[in-house]
Amino acid sequence: MRRLSPGRVVATVAAIALALPLVGSPAGAGAGPGSVEHQARRTASPAQVVMATPGDFTGYGFDQCLAPTSRTMGKWWRHSPFTAVGIYISGDSRACRDQPNLSPEWVAKQVARGWRLLPIALGPQASCQPRFPRYQDDFRISPKPAGGYAIATSQGVVEAEKNAADAASYGIGPGSTIWYDLEGFTLGDTHCRESALAFVSGWVTRIKQLGYVAGFYSSASSGIKMLDDAFRQRPGQFALPDRIWIARWDGVANTSTTYIPEDSWRPGGRMKQYLGGHNETWGGVTVNIDSNFLELGAGSTPVPESRCPGTRLGFWRYPALQPGKARASRVRALQCLLGEQGHYTGPTNGEYDAATIAAARAWQAARGFAPDDRFGRRPWVALLAAGSPTIVKRGSTGEAVHRLQRALNAAGAGRFRATGVFDEKTEAAVRTYQRQRRLPVSGAATRPTWKQLLKGSA
Repeated sequence: MRRLSPGRVVATVAAIALALPLVGSPAGAGAGPGSVEHQARRTASPAQVVMATPGDFTGYGFDQCLAPTSRTMGKWWRHSPFTAVGIYISGDSRACRDQPNLSPEWVAKQVARGWRLLPIALGPQASCQPRFPRYQDDFRISPKPAGGYAIATSQGVVEAEKNAADAASYGIGPGSTIWYDLEGFTLGDTHCRESALAFVSGWVTRIKQLGYVAGFYSSASSGIKMLDDAFRQRPGQFALPDRIWIARWDGVANTSTTYIPEDSWRPGGRMKQYLGGHNETWGGVTVNIDSNFLELGAGSTPVPESRCPGTRLGFWRYPALQPGKARASRVRALQCLLGEQGHYTGPTNGEYDAATIAAARAWQAARGFAPDDRFGRRPWVALLAAGSPTIVKRGSTGEAVHRLQRALNAAGAGRFRATGVFDEKTEAAVRTYQRQRRLPVSGAATRPTWKQLLKGSA
């Protein structure tokens, strides 16, 4: 893409920037001729435009300057605990302006796998940031206060248009969050801070007009605190991002920091980069990453049980069933699940009678267990886990998570309510089970983990 000089930036959009409304509340996403939806139609075929990302999600993510190969992404999807990935898609200040692996096809493939994408833009930086400009054609945010930092605001507008067009060219569609990366700077430098704030305000206003959700990444002590101070001390004077990405390397996988109050950008507007550059190896592939925890949108919300309508399937414990000693609630679950698999045709009445025992014995024989009138722990684990070995991780939702939660409880690795949301308790139970079975401990229900559950290992 052709890069503009600071002079061209001011000349082309100064008037527009001065006319932009500066408001602190989110604006609706437009879909008219000026929207990114319209731009996407011009820059990418309909097949390349993907669903909005990252959507509603609570869980783990990682970011790396250079987008990994699709093969690496596949390996990490199958073996790592991560579901979200940050990718640098735009901005002349990127250390990785050349992205040999990144393409519309790459984007579409990762979304199809289940990855939640975090598109990042790194363009003009604060005037007092010592590491920028990085390249000859890179430039800083103008610190000139004339016209209420109108030049900085104009730069933000131009950068937003560029970032939105780049996102559309990769097939990252309207409704997606684009994150502007403003590296740490000296917060006490008045002109540096105020011009950075004006830049962000212009960028936020324009990126939202173009149909995207405005995200902002910076260090907790500089850029993030700058925004929170503006919100509290000068309400309504600046357009502020919908979501913040806090850089705070405290090693704690949450979205908290002491630099801003706990109620800021909550609920659903925070993520935190809690660990800086380090190597991690998953599936035999090592990548140097930053680690993140996300709490975005509505988060990962409970999903109603979709199987056996009217019959409770999820319990904290699944004691062995035997003639004359069987809880009716567990027997009803057994009868329904055996019926779904074609081994039982009788009523779901909670009676561990001859027909139910015969069906249980037939199922045990079909699954390689020694047929027994007693339906014990191992058969319970295997029956509750039965189904496709779908890879699920922190933040995943759906029937596969229900199956996993029920099976973990039956195996004695957990003792919690099955909600259909892969939450903190589910992750802890998976880790416990993986340690017990001497599997790689990822906290994600990988195929080796499912293999053990489907065998009834407990």
